[in-house]
Amino acid sequence: MTEAIRSMAILQPHPGKELEMVAFLREFYSMMYNKKYSRDMLFRDQKQTHIFVHVRLWRSPDAREAAVNDPDVHRYWMKLPELGTVTTIYEDLEAVFSTERSVVVEDFEDGI
Repeated sequence: MTEAIRSMAILQPHPGKELEMVAFLREFYSMMYNKKYSRDMLFRDQKQTHIFVHVRLWRSPDAREAAVNDPDVHRYWMKLPELGTVTTIYEDLEAVFSTERSVVVEDFEDGI
């Protein structure tokens, strides 16, 4: 079984675009899920409510490659800058520890 790729991004909506950006991301994430590319989660910082954290679990390297070449995905990526700024991106996070088994595959028997 191919291990999922974990990615994370920090997003800041443009002033007055928060609701539109969240609606847009819901639509985008649903499309990605329906095409079996990824599972996505969006969080808002409760102290800095203008900061959103996006976590993506790509289904596989092949799914990520298919998404990169999908014109439907490109349409979303092209519209995102109209709604906000991606301030930080982590493309491929290595799982080290989690109490959620689906997040970390226990293959660290040889150490890190």
